[in-house]
Amino acid sequence: MSTEMQDLQRTIGHLRQCVGSLRSRYGDAAAVQRLANDLERLDIDAHDLAERPPAEAHVYSGERIPVPNEPYDDSLFRGVDMDDEGLGGHHGDR
Repeated sequence: MSTEMQDLQRTIGHLRQCVGSLRSRYGDAAAVQRLANDLERLDIDAHDLAERPPAEAHVYSGERIPVPNEPYDDSLFRGVDMDDEGLGGHHGDR
């Protein structure tokens, strides 16, 4: 097991103790339940990572990719069911 995975398992164990202490203090408050669910998800994801080989590291080549300053062509987004992140959906009233 890698050092990173050992650190992760140790941290998850510490979080488990903390969440247990919070549960003793606050009972089954919604926030405590969410923390417990998040902790369970972390544990599942850590286990999944431990079961698979690490991916090859991708090294940045230094190649620059130009990004134009011009706005995208609106026709790219017509008829597509998508939202602008944080701006709301397309409603055809632009």
